[in-house]
Amino acid sequence: QDKEKVEIRKLNDPPSAEAVRDMIKYARNMIEEFRRAKRYKYILCLTLTPLACELLEICELTLDKMGAVFEDSNVYMLHMMYQAMGVCLYMQDWEGALRYGQKIIRPYSKHYPAYSLNVASMWLKLGRLYMALENRTAGVKALKSAIAIMEVAHGKDHPYISEIKKELEDH
Repeated sequence: QDKEKVEIRKLNDPPSAEAVRDMIKYARNMIEEFRRAKRYKYILCLTLTPLACELLEICELTLDKMGAVFEDSNVYMLHMMYQAMGVCLYMQDWEGALRYGQKIIRPYSKHYPAYSLNVASMWLKLGRLYMALENRTAGVKALKSAIAIMEVAHGKDHPYISEIKKELEDH
């Protein structure tokens, strides 16, 4: 799976090995810069919107640049999409969060083991976003996908599963 995790875009004129190395270095630097910016935000407790917008802009610019070389399934792309999704959730931009989550779920399902709680967590987030955006059909399907994984990982009687099933009943 490592090849899929670092997949490069299929282009007519493929990037050189040096360009790929440079992009990996750029991705690592931007991930670290994003982490520093997030820590800075929490330390100073600044107003949420301006700094969150700045964090989202960092993610989007980084994704644009990396997307010229990396496939969406590349771990660096996925990391930055996950961060962008988190910022969207923080800003209560449900549509933005959903767009990122939809891009993330398929590669997550390939990269992680069959019953990974990382995948279950993403299905859970997607399900709740779909429900919040009044797309019940997609929400139910996503929440059931989360439950299926969690029943194997945690056992059918786990309180988390009961909580999600109650959410399904309440909608």
